[in-house]
Amino acid sequence: MDTSPSRSQARRDAQTAGTRADIVDAATILMRDRGYVGTSIAAIADGAGVAVQTIYNSVGSKADVLASVLAGATDRAGAGGRSGPDLAARLAAAETAGVALGVLADWIVDGNQRAAPIQRVLNEAAGIDPEIRELELSSAARSLVAYGDAVAVLRSRLGLRAGLSDHEAAASIWALGHPQVFQTLVLDLGWSTETYTAWLRSALPALLPAGRIPAH
Repeated sequence: MDTSPSRSQARRDAQTAGTRADIVDAATILMRDRGYVGTSIAAIADGAGVAVQTIYNSVGSKADVLASVLAGATDRAGAGGRSGPDLAARLAAAETAGVALGVLADWIVDGNQRAAPIQRVLNEAAGIDPEIRELELSSAARSLVAYGDAVAVLRSRLGLRAGLSDHEAAASIWALGHPQVFQTLVLDLGWSTETYTAWLRSALPALLPAGRIPAH
């Protein structure tokens, strides 16, 4: 039997990773159901089948746990083909302005539907925890970067409206597709997903030159 230090360390690392994953999974479920404030470290420990101190040792504070929940959601999105480069590649493959803007609108809708439960948790936590507020700002910055890459593709393939910089165009897409807008219109005011998607498709062509705007 191999009892070398490296083999033993690998086993301990695997156990630690498994424990951490159990904690993050339990926290994800609880925070979605109860919110950030309503989810205690003790409840997460109970859900993961570990001691409270194990959470502090392997993940950290409650804010650290939420950060790990958000990181896990981001990793799953990337593995599912929802990274910034994936969006840029889809836009590059679009043959017409209408198709390109449809890809962008569908991307925003799908992302917001996936993120809506966690976004509510993030909004709640950011209002009471400055550390989580920093996470929220970092998430916004990553979205702007991804939309900036998408805009670069749109400019090269279709052009942008005269006088509109890449940064301004990315900010416009970010504002239109912001999760809070989705939450307010769809989850709070009761818009259907179809209505929300149609609204996006009608607003996004304003980024393009008049001659490139697809007919509705």
